[in-house]
Amino acid sequence: MNPNDQGQVTPGRPETIKAVPVRHPGRWAGAIVVAVLAAMLIHALVTNPAFEWSVVGDTLFNSQILHGVVVTLELTALAMVMGVVGGIVLAVMRLSPNPLLSGVAWIYIWIFRGTPVIVQLVFWNFLAAIWPNLSIGIPFGPSFASGSTNSLIPVFVAALLGLGLNEAAYMAEIVRGGLQSVSEGQTEAAHALGMSQFKTMRRIVLPQAMRVIIPPTGNETISMLKTSSLASVIALEELYQAGHNIFSRTFQTIPVLIAVSMWYLFMTSILTVGQYYIERHYARGANRTLPPTPLQRLRLLFRGKPTPPPAPLPSAGIHGGGNLS
Repeated sequence: MNPNDQGQVTPGRPETIKAVPVRHPGRWAGAIVVAVLAAMLIHALVTNPAFEWSVVGDTLFNSQILHGVVVTLELTALAMVMGVVGGIVLAVMRLSPNPLLSGVAWIYIWIFRGTPVIVQLVFWNFLAAIWPNLSIGIPFGPSFASGSTNSLIPVFVAALLGLGLNEAAYMAEIVRGGLQSVSEGQTEAAHALGMSQFKTMRRIVLPQAMRVIIPPTGNETISMLKTSSLASVIALEELYQAGHNIFSRTFQTIPVLIAVSMWYLFMTSILTVGQYYIERHYARGANRTLPPTPLQRLRLLFRGKPTPPPAPLPSAGIHGGGNLS
């Protein structure tokens, strides 16, 4: 009979366990297929003369393209500022118990989310067809100052109004969702501790709501960067329109579009990195130990240290705040 079956302990050190790693033939086959496809793609990109990489290199730093990059960045930044500020105001109006404020905000969001951006851009560009002059004065009374609509709303301002006012409607829903994601019990507890409404919003509600607001806001910013190309329909020379003007003159459409795409990829990559670190900053309220950044992972890899696993997401407890694990 085996001594272990009788509960006896074998003297000496136990034998070394010979662990056999699990084989993954399907994983290796998939990696080989992907590597072959990637090599075929790179070979086609390098050897096909239609891409004209020398033209791509010259177009990348063309003065017209660089000016288009600056206009695109200005339009994106100003439209997002207008969208975020307008979205916060509209979200507060939507959550207001006053039915007039809530109704006006709802109608605004309904109109601007329900019509295409390109229609709104053209509308603002041709506002002079409805009101040739704009004035400031007493409602239904005399005006103090007036000016031509075409002079007050040039092409850039028309593009800014079209993109910024449309973005405000989307940001209003994002901000409203973030504010409503915070439990009302926390607001009541803050009031019970003597905090004012403003202090409760600033110290309790907003830091938690930002974890919900930041990711879609980052997506909206990246989307705005690309949506700004729609301003080309009103002849604003942003990045895409600058490329369009060049290939309309040189008939080198593909290499110019590749150069324009490279600029869009470069700018969206920078915005993506910024969004990652902002999300990480506001994640400190939910995770006690944040996972390492990609740079920290690389340092640990070169030092031969194991990379710690990512921190688990907080799970809701029985009463909404605990962790069942």
